[in-house]
Amino acid sequence: MSHRPDLANAIRALAMDAVQKANSGHPGMPMGMADIAEVLWNDYLSHDPNDPNWFNRDRFVVSNGHGSMLLYALLHLTGYDLSIDDLKNFRQLHSKTPGHPELGLTPGVETTTGPLGQGLGNAVGMAIAERVLAAQFNRENFPLVDHHTYVFVGDGCLMEGISHEACSLAGVLGLGKLIVLYDDNSISIDGEVHDWFGDDTPARFESYGWEVVRNVNGHDAAEVATALDTARASADKPTLICCKTIIGFGSPNKQGKESSHGAPLGADEIALARETLKWPHEPFHIPNEIRASWDARVAGAERSTRWKALFKDYALAHPELAGEFMRRTEGRLPENWAEIAGEALSTLAANDAPVATRKASQNVLNIIAPKLPEMLGGSADLTGSNLTLWKGAEPSGAGNAAGNYLYYGVREFGMAAAMNGIALHGGLIPFGGTFLVFSDYARNAVRMAALMKLRSIFVFTHDSIGLGEDGPTHQAVEHEVSLAMDAVRKLAAEGKAVRVVSMPCAERFLRQDASYRESVLPKDLKARLAVEAGVTLYWRGFVGDAGEVMGVDSFGESAPALAVFEHFGLTVDGVVAAVERLLG
Repeated sequence: MSHRPDLANAIRALAMDAVQKANSGHPGMPMGMADIAEVLWNDYLSHDPNDPNWFNRDRFVVSNGHGSMLLYALLHLTGYDLSIDDLKNFRQLHSKTPGHPELGLTPGVETTTGPLGQGLGNAVGMAIAERVLAAQFNRENFPLVDHHTYVFVGDGCLMEGISHEACSLAGVLGLGKLIVLYDDNSISIDGEVHDWFGDDTPARFESYGWEVVRNVNGHDAAEVATALDTARASADKPTLICCKTIIGFGSPNKQGKESSHGAPLGADEIALARETLKWPHEPFHIPNEIRASWDARVAGAERSTRWKALFKDYALAHPELAGEFMRRTEGRLPENWAEIAGEALSTLAANDAPVATRKASQNVLNIIAPKLPEMLGGSADLTGSNLTLWKGAEPSGAGNAAGNYLYYGVREFGMAAAMNGIALHGGLIPFGGTFLVFSDYARNAVRMAALMKLRSIFVFTHDSIGLGEDGPTHQAVEHEVSLAMDAVRKLAAEGKAVRVVSMPCAERFLRQDASYRESVLPKDLKARLAVEAGVTLYWRGFVGDAGEVMGVDSFGESAPALAVFEHFGLTVDGVVAAVERLLG
């Protein structure tokens, strides 16, 4: 077994070399957190490089994702399908080692990180999912779902507001298997952070209800191990381990400085760092003894094999639960899903009375949620307004981990990021609601859900100037189809033939072939009117120069809903008048 400093220096060397070869990247964080990572990955992390998607693995998230070479070095050294050539191809086109970790490109990467704080929010969701599934499936002598979520974060992650939302929620939920290791190096891109980040971070997390381990020397393996032991013993509180580190550790002229954060160290400085670290090896060369000490493939296979044997016995004792567990963790919908969905549609179609879309959504939930037990719903303190709660739903909290509904509180961004973590973890389908205008608070997490192609369902209600008295702070946009249909009926009574085209997704329409688009919007038909209680500019391309657009190009008004619609001319009479103008 090589000495721990040698194992950690393998990470530092690979990070220095890859960033230098790419002439781009962030060597400082991997060099500063290498000792922490070595202890965690060699002594605590339960994973299997042969099977990166083994379900009961510990989840490891690098929220400070600019330090991606730390993760890539760990994956390579422990035996994942990530070669030394992949590391040499760091930050290059179509490589398996992009500038920030990306889900689906690199085996062992649990989530796409980069926007600071997002990974931390995802990790909260992963820990929620672990706890919910454990409560739903574990039985006596069968700890089927039993793993930790470990997160590396930096100062930037904790400056971002999402860290408050997500970590406050984690504290009140008592997520004892969530362990966050804070790279407290006091450096960000602009320099020493004391002029712009003076929080008492340990006290802040203690106020959330977290266990906090203060003042750990992040370069002392024994201190890191003691802190991890303390964290793992905390059954009902998440833990923050505050590790004092030196950014760029080992670089004699750049360690402890912002110059090591986001740029190659340079050939001369790397040569000096090799001397300082007593690492005489050529770039990208890992000695066999060190490589053997890092290799986790045998130990990983033993871990996953033991779990698979446990699952086999579990299936004999609880066959129905085992079948349900496999279906859900494999992401398969129930075999009779088409019937379930058809029933929901038929029920809704049978009622031709006007119904708010949020109520229609709840009506669907009342039918499908009891038959789709992997649904984990929630709302950002707007349950009664979003109508995201269904009959028979049970709150999930510190007192009832097996529940299927989360009260997220006023935390739109934290909710969205946690939902993404739940989806990433597997076994559950998360959905959460808020007003559409407040999706702006959650936008980055919604974007990340799209980027990762996650099964996160965002329910956005209250989507128009129809909010009326709430005013422009709460008014967003909507697709106003019923208004157009009422106008058509009035025009038909006058002998005028008018068609209505509903286009809820313009991108999907534009992906259709030319003949289909011609059948919907014939080129020869110039009299076109677009109607939406939203910004008009987007629709100009569909109506052409001869057409008109009725919409809202301001922030709305505060008044009763009907008065606001009348103010903007979005009424049946207004639409009729516009059509008559177009028809001459």
